[in-house]
Amino acid sequence: MVWLVVGLGNPGTEYQATRHNIGAMVAEQLASSNSAKWSGHKSRTDIASFKIGPNNSESIVVARSHSYMNETGGPISALATFYKVEPAQIIAIHDELDLPFAALRCKFSGGDNGHNGLKSMTSAFGSDYLRLRMGIGRPPHEQQDPGDFVLRPFSSAEKKELPDFISEGVAAIESLILRGLELTQQDFND
Repeated sequence: MVWLVVGLGNPGTEYQATRHNIGAMVAEQLASSNSAKWSGHKSRTDIASFKIGPNNSESIVVARSHSYMNETGGPISALATFYKVEPAQIIAIHDELDLPFAALRCKFSGGDNGHNGLKSMTSAFGSDYLRLRMGIGRPPHEQQDPGDFVLRPFSSAEKKELPDFISEGVAAIESLILRGLELTQQDFND
């Protein structure tokens, strides 16, 4: 069975270190920690493939789209079709305003909560896929637009915690694949 793990984010160096790209950061670390190399795919994505589990029983394709967040659904849908992956075998990693920084939650299905990447994926193949919600918190000032906040880099204090937070995200993804949603929620959901 193939799992498709999607790190949501915007392409380009301008957005690389922003809160909105935490999903892409986790995807990159997941590939790196499993010694997987990135390559281009005709679906307008970069992919990295590897296996984990007893006897390498689980095949994983990690993906990051070349398109912007609000257009993620098309390339990911094309990739899912190429690998014959059902929505229930897709894990989207994304930033979550409604969780405090460094909190994470795993869930199956649900709404998009105004997240343009999830909205695009759901319009492409429905909402029945797994999500790893990576908490980035709300803007510190009520006057700050959330759309502006997510496109800003992490604060100095957050940057110190970021490597551990990303590593926890990687561990949660591997747990979802090897142990299932319920056990992963018990161990990782804050």
